Amino acid sequence: MLFYDSPNPAPNPRRVRIYLAEKNVRVPSTTVSITSGEHKGADYLAVNPYGQTPSLALDNGAVLTESVSICRYLEQLHPEPPLFGQGALNVAQVDMWTRRVELRLMTPLAMVWAHTHPFTARVVKPQYTEFGESQRPRVVAAMKEFDRALQGREWLDRERYTIADIVLLTTIDFAAFVGVAMPEEMTALKDWYERASARPSAEA
Repeated sequence: MLFYDSPNPAPNPRRVRIYLAEKNVRVPSTTVSITSGEHKGADYLAVNPYGQTPSLALDNGAVLTESVSICRYLEQLHPEPPLFGQGALNVAQVDMWTRRVELRLMTPLAMVWAHTHPFTARVVKPQYTEFGESQRPRVVAAMKEFDRALQGREWLDRERYTIADIVLLTTIDFAAFVGVAMPEEMTALKDWYERASARPSAEA
């Protein structure tokens, strides 16, 4: 297999890198430069027609193109330590929190990124700047939801560090890059962030 990676600040490839670091698993990889437009070049579009990273090309010719899906596939190959939950209820809880991060936090953040950041102005035409700016309060409101949820718990699912925490960590870091920093008064989220960032895998 071959993992098509992109360096920070791209949050989605980083999810897979953190996941692999937590598993202590190595996968052959190649770097696709977003800043130089390689993700939109003919060679990479032949791998992933959506022109997005990451992708995981398998030996049988299949290609997986969504970060959580890639991690879910790898979970079947490397089940220990479990990062997608254990047992029917816990697996569902981890999935619930992962979806909440993506839908409630990452979705408005993606709109801020696409419609207000100068980097994306090269490819998002036209940028609806007023709309993008209107999404900043939604990002902060979602952070507040996670701050409330994390009060009295170490990790999102209460049990252990999981893919949901990986997705939240990469999203919070990307929000800071985009210009939507975590408010200081969100102490539970801040404490969680410090725990997550202190894990060696966070350097991936």
